[in-house]
Amino acid sequence: MGAQYYGADSENGDRIDDPSEDALFMMVSDLNDVDNTFVVVQPDEDDPVWFASVAVSDEGGYEIVRRDTTRNEHEVTTATSINDIARDLTIWMAARDFPGRPTRQVSEF
Repeated sequence: MGAQYYGADSENGDRIDDPSEDALFMMVSDLNDVDNTFVVVQPDEDDPVWFASVAVSDEGGYEIVRRDTTRNEHEVTTATSINDIARDLTIWMAARDFPGRPTRQVSEF
């Protein structure tokens, strides 16, 4: 069974379906500058409209790319804290649209 919403794939062939923040932390921690230089997270579909990637930067740290064509977003940043990267990606991905996912309901008190 594939991912319900999205999958994370690393250059070395590791894959995690619907990764948690902890799983993203592990995948980024496993990156190196030799044979596992990036992780890509995107919907598990043929033509995904968004993706996020984390790559080892030549200057040290990581380059993070977030792209969502439905929202006309394209952001490239750098970071050194794997904890911050995993948290920020988890929050960013939670705001993406997924077919079949229940919509959020906001109630007024």
